[in-house]
Amino acid sequence: MANPIPAPQKTDEKIFLVIVISLAVVAGIGSWFAAAAFARHDQARGILPDKERTLGEFSLTDENGRIVTRTELEGKILVVSFLFTGCALTCPEVTKRMAEIQQLTATNADVRLVSLTVDPRSDTPPVLAKWGARYGADTNRWYFLTGNKPVLHGLIAQSFLAQDNSDPFNSMPGNFTGTERIAVVDQHGRTRIYFDGLQPETSAAVVAEIAQLRGEN
Repeated sequence: MANPIPAPQKTDEKIFLVIVISLAVVAGIGSWFAAAAFARHDQARGILPDKERTLGEFSLTDENGRIVTRTELEGKILVVSFLFTGCALTCPEVTKRMAEIQQLTATNADVRLVSLTVDPRSDTPPVLAKWGARYGADTNRWYFLTGNKPVLHGLIAQSFLAQDNSDPFNSMPGNFTGTERIAVVDQHGRTRIYFDGLQPETSAAVVAEIAQLRGEN
């Protein structure tokens, strides 16, 4: 009959097992943080358009009831977001990011901010004016645009976002996907890249992209 394992050896084995498990947990947590960091880095790097997209012709109404056309924005670098004021979660966060970008580009005469509503029936000029004032929008540089629904949705679908009409749970007006994104349009009207408007890194990433576009001229 084999001799029993001495008690001290059993204790050492338990300690060793605890150490191994602890190291595995630490490694797992480290991997999670690393993955999260890489994800944030990817988000800051931006998302390329799904296809070639250019800013279409349009005639829309801003928050002051003034008509704004594509011609007025010719040659400008545009930072474009999407909203509907009935949205209580993502839209306030994206608009907050736009307000940060407005501050960071305050001295950039060649930059304009544009927020397009996807719900023009509810988002009338007075409603958009109130929304913009809530975020300190400079209406000389940041336009909140509404208008005829088919025209507005057609512009967004052509120039910026895909539509998913097959999803019965998509509650977004127009069935647009990616409305939390902020698009950057170059001086020639080409939609160059998108950034996640829910991420705090996006404001700086947009400003860096603007600097790069300016350097291309």
